Amino acid sequence: MLFLIAWRNLWRHPARSLAIIASVALGVWAGAFIISLYYGMGNERVRIAIEQEVSHLQVHHPKFREDHDVAFNFDLDSMDAVLRNTPGLKAFSLRTICHGMLANVTGSNGVQINGVEPEAENATRGLKSFVINGAYFEAGKKNQVLVGKKLADKMKLAPGGKIVLTFQDIEQNITSGAFRIAGIYETANAPLDELNVYVRRDDFNNLLNTPGRGTEAAVLLSGEAELPAALAALRQRLPGLEVEDWRAVSPETALVMTSLDITSVIIIAIILLALAFGIINTMLMAVLERTREIGMLMAVGMTKTRLFGMVVLETLLLTLVGCPVGFTLAWAVNTWLSKTGIDVTAFAGNVMKGFGYGAVIYPDLPDDKVWLILRIVFVTALVASVFPAWKALKLRPAEAIRR
Repeated sequence: MLFLIAWRNLWRHPARSLAIIASVALGVWAGAFIISLYYGMGNERVRIAIEQEVSHLQVHHPKFREDHDVAFNFDLDSMDAVLRNTPGLKAFSLRTICHGMLANVTGSNGVQINGVEPEAENATRGLKSFVINGAYFEAGKKNQVLVGKKLADKMKLAPGGKIVLTFQDIEQNITSGAFRIAGIYETANAPLDELNVYVRRDDFNNLLNTPGRGTEAAVLLSGEAELPAALAALRQRLPGLEVEDWRAVSPETALVMTSLDITSVIIIAIILLALAFGIINTMLMAVLERTREIGMLMAVGMTKTRLFGMVVLETLLLTLVGCPVGFTLAWAVNTWLSKTGIDVTAFAGNVMKGFGYGAVIYPDLPDDKVWLILRIVFVTALVASVFPAWKALKLRPAEAIRR
């Protein structure tokens, strides 16, 4: 009976009820869309970090990452044999890395020098596809180097130009080598483009006096599901080395995904706080307009508990109708945009690259966030209904009937 009374009360003023339903639907859609946008950005950042930067797993000497000293290395042939048997392996790259200085006639800049095997590096991170000017490493040519676009613009570098790389060899002697620029590359992470240069591993090892040695192994797997098994297997087979997943190698990327849960709750709370004030205002108007009716119901014996429940039920019914509409709209928009993506190149492409994000965002709404939004919406509606219901309880039957 109470449910029927509450439902009929809602449609005495269809326009007002539809306005609340539309507000709830819009609030649910806005919350779902913004959250899916954030998760889409987070997923894109993780994809870029794994596929273009750090891969799923990396292997180093336990002390190497302290200061990138090439003395902390491993045997390339032995590492190659171990990595080929990694569960879920897609590709791997064995690198020699150290910090140094890049200099030309315009000045100098600190860089990370990456000695790589061209084919393996291209299979692991697609380095060849990022070359936008010049060429990838050409067979038969020694001392070639690839430099990032941001660094090239800063130091006025161009394909065919010469640079000098200076670094410490394995005996801590200052060593320099002249390199010719083969090409300019550009990835989705501009800060890393400014920092990293790539040379052939064999050329670099000769200058470092570390033939047959490497300092980093990057392992790309078929998918994230393969990570636990591959990590466990490599740690067992390489007891003297440090095997880490992408979360440990790139903690800032892992932090992005971790912070999304907190961010999503804050976003939903802000949107629904505004929605709560609209619900309070509308339901309060509904209560005040029905003062005489409420007074009559109380006079004929309706208890305060039932009166309170009626007002709360009216609010929850409006929310119950609005939520499916909002989620249907969110599902339709997300399904479309998850395929086409949102291209922000025109107005924020360079900004996105400055933080290592792709210029195309594919919204993604996790299932658990749908239930989170539902719970928060209903809690908001419940809380918002308390004040109008309390105002109804404060009415005195005799006074209310005379109004």
